Amino acid sequence: MVTIMNYAIFLPACFALNLTFGPNNLLALTHGAQSGIGFALRAGIGRLLVFIPMIVLSGLGLGIVLSASATAFTVLKLIGAVYLIWIGIRIVRAAKVTAQAKMSPLTARESFMREALTAAGNPKAVLIFAAFLPQFVPADAYASGYAIVGSLFLALEFVAIGIYAAIGRLAASFAGSKLHWMQRVSGFGMILFGMLLMLARRPAAA
Repeated sequence: MVTIMNYAIFLPACFALNLTFGPNNLLALTHGAQSGIGFALRAGIGRLLVFIPMIVLSGLGLGIVLSASATAFTVLKLIGAVYLIWIGIRIVRAAKVTAQAKMSPLTARESFMREALTAAGNPKAVLIFAAFLPQFVPADAYASGYAIVGSLFLALEFVAIGIYAAIGRLAASFAGSKLHWMQRVSGFGMILFGMLLMLARRPAAA
């Protein structure tokens, strides 16, 4: 099993990784600002459901295959980048509507799918799992150890979603009638993440 020393190292390192600002956490921030913390947490379940098979695939060693395959990495990268840019454009357009009239609230289904597709479209996520999680898994209990660290990652990810949602909600309460400016920043942020993903390089094969 994972030792106490490994827990002491794993938990803060993992949580720092969970809190890293990226497209999914930007979505949590946006959903929290627009529709509240509970709504953002429910939408974030879409992200977690995508991360589960990613963690399993990484545990089976397929993350290494992805890092070694330029074609697979590039295809996933481009699909994810285009999706992020598309979502960003939609958020920016919605901000214009908000500025002119009250915008219809996001549906739970749409927000759930945004989180899921954003997570699925980032090939670097499975590579992070493949590089990070195995460092804390004992060789003599690999399956159970991997299940533990994977579960802890998902639990801390859910906490991170709540933190970003709370920050978004707090910012929205101060922004008041200027919420459309927050939406614009969020939308352009998603577009930027999409462009950066297009420029991302796959890790060199070992």
